Amino acid sequence: MQYYRRFPDWLRRTLPEGSAAGTRAILKKYRLNTVCRSAMCPNSHECYARNTATFMILGKVCTRHCGFCAVESRSFGEELRSDEPVRVACAARELGLRYVVITSVTRDDLEDEGASHYEATVRCVKSEIPDAGVEVLTPDFHARRELIARVLNAGVDVFNHNLETVRRLQRWIRPRADYERSLMTLETAKRTVPDCVTKSGLILGLGETETEIVEAGRHLLSAGVSILTLGQYLRPTPAHLEVKEYLHPKKFEELAGRLESMGFQKVFAGAYVRSSYHAHETFSGRSAERCYDVPVPVND
Repeated sequence: MQYYRRFPDWLRRTLPEGSAAGTRAILKKYRLNTVCRSAMCPNSHECYARNTATFMILGKVCTRHCGFCAVESRSFGEELRSDEPVRVACAARELGLRYVVITSVTRDDLEDEGASHYEATVRCVKSEIPDAGVEVLTPDFHARRELIARVLNAGVDVFNHNLETVRRLQRWIRPRADYERSLMTLETAKRTVPDCVTKSGLILGLGETETEIVEAGRHLLSAGVSILTLGQYLRPTPAHLEVKEYLHPKKFEELAGRLESMGFQKVFAGAYVRSSYHAHETFSGRSAERCYDVPVPVND
């Protein structure tokens, strides 16, 4: 089996203008992790150059092992740092953010699965930047309502939890997660705070069919999700799942149109679309720049 298939032409992009050094310096100053770096996101350089980043709390070690994800995984995560919420808020202020995205590793080893740490981080950001919007991209919290409510009641504007893939492929791609549980997490969030926007995402190119994508869309709509992101799976290392298909940009456009016609408020679809990429634009409803037209950043 060959490691990297040759990228199709539409995935080839040039480096964006602008320096990412300033953002890296601020993140280093406050000793913060970002999903941009830990997950080897292909958009990291571009986002850093725009003075944006998605803060990753609860450490750098995940207690689940998803086949597509580059984040380190073990049975137990790292010790929590009680000052991390304050450091996230200070970094967000120094970066000049008006929309802050907070995500985390999954922490099945903690009794509250990290919910109180999420709550503290959101409250610190809201205190430091009162007019900022806050989006959280959370684990499933085993669909426990008390944990989901704790996060939401801190002042979250957008609750995001990724379904990641279609039902048939869940056990292969996310062996320690569960399709129905992820849907229940999203439904619970919507029922708990109906005014909160709920959001989810799928990664494509792992062998799913269009029929299965549409089925997943129906399930997400039934769970109350209004914003959906669709992106191309890009294999981070030889140890990760193989890419089965590179979707053409026109296919992403067709999928977005079809899913929006089903009832989603907005579907952002493109090879380089990721859950938190241009998140402020997905929230505001403005059309995000098509990701396959954006210069390719390096993995840093």
